[in-house]
Amino acid sequence: MGLFSKFFSGLQKTQNNLSSELKRIISRSPKLTDDDVEDLEAVLLSSDMGFTVTEQIIEAVRKEYESSSGQTGNILEIAKSIVEKNLSHTDNNLIKNDNDLTVISLVGVNGAGKTTTAGKLAHYIKDSGRRPMLAACDTFRAAAIEQLNLWGSRLDIPVISSEYGADPASVAHDAVNSSLSKEFDYLLIDTAGRLHTKHNLMRELEKLHRVISTKCEGAPHETLLVVDASIGSNALTQAREFNKSVPLTGLVISKLDGTSKGGMVVAIQNELKLPVKFVGLGEKPEDLQKFEPSEYARALFFNS
Repeated sequence: MGLFSKFFSGLQKTQNNLSSELKRIISRSPKLTDDDVEDLEAVLLSSDMGFTVTEQIIEAVRKEYESSSGQTGNILEIAKSIVEKNLSHTDNNLIKNDNDLTVISLVGVNGAGKTTTAGKLAHYIKDSGRRPMLAACDTFRAAAIEQLNLWGSRLDIPVISSEYGADPASVAHDAVNSSLSKEFDYLLIDTAGRLHTKHNLMRELEKLHRVISTKCEGAPHETLLVVDASIGSNALTQAREFNKSVPLTGLVISKLDGTSKGGMVVAIQNELKLPVKFVGLGEKPEDLQKFEPSEYARALFFNS
């Protein structure tokens, strides 16, 4: 399956809603009425596109009407162009620490899909010709340790883990030492889920990052917030608050295939200027896809 096909398949719920509704509104009248504008705004906001980008699209549609005597056959192309422009401001490539270990910390709330994302991202890195190692630092949830070890066994990727209830920073410390001594390219740290409002747990995450920075300069080199696409605009709040405690370098949007709120990717990047680096479009290891703005924008509005 090609890249666009994967994006289209994963974004089908969002695309079905957006494209059909936009075309319906525009085609019902030869003039762009105030009611049409309100309906366009409602449809775009319902996909969690965000107020700023929604207004940009509506303004561009108004100009199209004025310059083409009411012909708006290009509305989907207009929307796609604006979304792509908003998504293309930041570098979404995965950081690589030159000639040394690169440490990636995966953070987020409970149920966001961090452990699954860690396994899939390790698969992506291995498939790219690099050597990844995983660290099971979610020691508060026994199932997380088992789950990550299962991913490691399935993908033939080593996992550093300890007992349930162990100190996460200690596990991370051992994982960095092991990765350095065995000359791995990447270490992916699966951290425990925590609400951004739980200050004691956020302090613990800060401690983990301090510990690994003493063993590997600049670590973590990537701190990726994993957010569940189905929560829509609430992801903005999570990103804002996590970024205050542990400066984020990017986001991974999980479970995008199960939501009609795919526009939230646009809203997050537009407001926070944090690059979306990967999106989860299914259950298989290869369903974690590197984020490509042009393909994503196209898949939001077109099915071919």
